[in-house]
Amino acid sequence: MTNLKFAYWVPNVSGGLVVSKLPQRTGWDFESNKRYVQIAEEVGYDYALLQTRFFASYGAENQLEAITLASALASVTEKINLISAVHPGLWHPGVYAKMIATLDNISQGRAALNVVSGWFKQEFIGYGEPWLEHDERYRRSEEFIQVLKSMWTQEATTFKGDFYRINEAPLLPKPVNGRPPIFQGGNSKAARRMAAKYSDWYFMNGNTLEGFKEQIEDVKALAKAEGREHEIKFAANGFAIVRDTEEEAVQQLRDIVSHADTEAVEGFKQAVAEAGQSTKEKSGMWANSTFKDLVQYNDGFKTGLIGTAEQVAERIIALKEIGIDLVLTGHFHYEEDLRRFGEEVIPLVKEQEAVLTV
Repeated sequence: MTNLKFAYWVPNVSGGLVVSKLPQRTGWDFESNKRYVQIAEEVGYDYALLQTRFFASYGAENQLEAITLASALASVTEKINLISAVHPGLWHPGVYAKMIATLDNISQGRAALNVVSGWFKQEFIGYGEPWLEHDERYRRSEEFIQVLKSMWTQEATTFKGDFYRINEAPLLPKPVNGRPPIFQGGNSKAARRMAAKYSDWYFMNGNTLEGFKEQIEDVKALAKAEGREHEIKFAANGFAIVRDTEEEAVQQLRDIVSHADTEAVEGFKQAVAEAGQSTKEKSGMWANSTFKDLVQYNDGFKTGLIGTAEQVAERIIALKEIGIDLVLTGHFHYEEDLRRFGEEVIPLVKEQEAVLTV
């Protein structure tokens, strides 16, 4: 059993990681994110996940583009891996393969990407791109990943798909340590099939232990049918509130939700209906999310990383025991909360992991 990895959401959009008017000490600008990534590296985080956003949604009026910021953060760090989120449809896979390879060279092997098939219709039609039906967006992502893998590993790539055409395209220099890891999210059948066939990591929105377990078992079964049961790993999103007492942590959550930006949450709810409820089986991301869940826009409250450091560490060990390999955290007051999680929770998890492996 391998040790858990830890990632944090880079707050590269304004408004932080919650859709709330409660004042929070979290910046979206480069100088803020430079501090956060250096803290995260210092206290034991393995990955930083940079969001991709181009139009305002859930109150995020300002956005820094993911891979551009990742390149800047690579220059001020030494160890942490940088996951840039990307929308197929807004990027050409050949161009993006070159960008990731460049970032991998700059960072000496620390580049990764998160393929986001897309839920925000306005971003696509606003840039003049067609808005595809739900499962077609995942088919496009599958082709996107196939092109990336080929360009990173083959001398030249030729690809004839429904969405992309590549004709004897070279790519040099190659990534420095082989192929960069590919993450993806999604909860629908189409997302799960894509993960089983093509991705290295399957990101899951916040959920209960039972909800996570169902997704893991299903994707593992699909991956086994593809001969990839040992190639897929699982990552869970959670919003972490670590305080001296459970009561303080729970009160912080109540305050965040009671000060929710109702208009922004409702707008987000309408936008993600295209992702969660537009699938034939009605089981995509956010399909069953309540108003409270959507205040943290990736259902992070559901995961239950709320309490004392000891309680949160115990919850993370429970996640590990059902098959989760990486925990992705969001925070409220980023500078102090990111540090506190790294200094208080991660060491407790590692101590408990050592006991598990004895």
